[in-house]
Amino acid sequence: MAAGMLAFAVPGSAVAADGVLIVNGTAYEEPSGCYDSDRWPLSVSNYTDEVALVFSSPGCSGQVIELVNPGDETVSEFGASVYLH
Repeated sequence: MAAGMLAFAVPGSAVAADGVLIVNGTAYEEPSGCYDSDRWPLSVSNYTDEVALVFSSPGCSGQVIELVNPGDETVSEFGASVYLH
């Protein structure tokens, strides 16, 4: 019974990352989802508690080309979008 209760508790627990994600100078507080960029290179500063995924195409499609760990920053020559849970 406890395992069944845990299964119901986990999906609603993580809605957005805690902190701030900065994509090309635009800050997103408590970010969640996909953030497209209209400029290159793509600059990402991840001040959240989650790993940010940098994708090669807009709409967080294509290949994951970089991971930006919490507290890290990157400039990605080929990045087009960033995803955070």
